Amino acid sequence: MDCPDCRPDRRSFLKTAALGSAAVALDAAPKSTAPTSETLVTTFYKSLTAEQKQQICMPFDHDLRSKVDANWFITPGRVGKFTPDQQQMIKEIWQGLYNPEFLERVKQQVQEDSKGLQNHAVALFGEPGTGKFEFVLTGRHCTVRCDGDSVEGAAFGGPIFYGHQSGPKGTEPADHPGNVYWYQATRANEVFNALDGKQRAQALVVGTGRPETSTSTVKLRRKDELQGIPVADMSADQRGLVEKVLADLLLPYRKKDVDEAMRYIKGNGGVNGLHMAYFVADDLGGDKVWDVWQLESPTMIWYFRGNPHVHTWVNIRQSV
Repeated sequence: MDCPDCRPDRRSFLKTAALGSAAVALDAAPKSTAPTSETLVTTFYKSLTAEQKQQICMPFDHDLRSKVDANWFITPGRVGKFTPDQQQMIKEIWQGLYNPEFLERVKQQVQEDSKGLQNHAVALFGEPGTGKFEFVLTGRHCTVRCDGDSVEGAAFGGPIFYGHQSGPKGTEPADHPGNVYWYQATRANEVFNALDGKQRAQALVVGTGRPETSTSTVKLRRKDELQGIPVADMSADQRGLVEKVLADLLLPYRKKDVDEAMRYIKGNGGVNGLHMAYFVADDLGGDKVWDVWQLESPTMIWYFRGNPHVHTWVNIRQSV
C-alpha cells in the first residue's frame, strides 16, 4: 500500500522536519528576491477598489477570521470575479503556501473538487503592510491562511482544512484510488501494523471519529481526554514510524509553515507528546485498513477522516 510517488522527496523532507537544521543552511544561502505570499497579499490589498474592500475586508479581530469548515465561502468575493491581474496575484499567494514538490497534486484536488481556483472565496483581515493581517482562501475541501506570523502561537495562521473526493461518487472505494491525500492514511496504517496486540487494543476506538461541526471540530482537548495510545509508550522503531506520519502530513506545505508547526510540536514534547487513535466504526469496506484516525495532544489535533472521502482538520498551537 506504500505510495512513494505521493511523497516526493520525502526522505529529505523528513530530515528537515525532524532535525530542524534547515535554518542554518538558509542563513548561508543567497536570499531570494522572489515575492512571497505575504508580500503579494500587500500588493493585492493595494489593488483593491473601495467596493472590493467592502466585500472582502474586515478588521483583524473579526470572529470570522478563526473559522474553519469543509465546504464554505468566507465572503462573496469569489476569485473568478476579480480582475485578471488580481486573480493572478491570488493564484500566486495560494501556490506560495505549498511545497513546490506537492503543488501539482493540490492543483489536481482543486480542479476535481471545485473545477478550479476561480470558484473559491477570499477574505482579508487587517491591513497588510501596516500591521497585523491575514489572508484566507476557502472553498470545497479548503481553508488556507497567509498571516505573516500575525497570529501569534498558531501554526498555519490558525486552523486549516484540506480534503479530496476522487471520482464522481461521494463514497470512494476502500483503497481510495486517485485520492491525493490517501498516502497519509497509508503511512498511519503502517504504524498500526507495527503495534502488538495490546497496543492495538489501546489504539483502537470502538466508536466513530469527531463530529464534523465547523470550527468545533478542531477543539483541543485536555491530556486526560486524549484518545488512543500515547506515542511515548511505543518502542523506538514505532515512534520512528510516527515521525514519518508527521512528515507526510506536513509534506504539502511550504517550509516556513512546516518549521513553525514543528517548533510548536517539539516544544510540547515532540512525537512523545502525541496520542494516536484509529476509529473502528468508520472502517470503509470493513478491511481493517483504518480510514479515520488522528494524532492529538493538548496543543494539537490532526484529524484525518477518510470515510466516505478525505476530510482533514488541523489545529496546532504553541500553548493552550
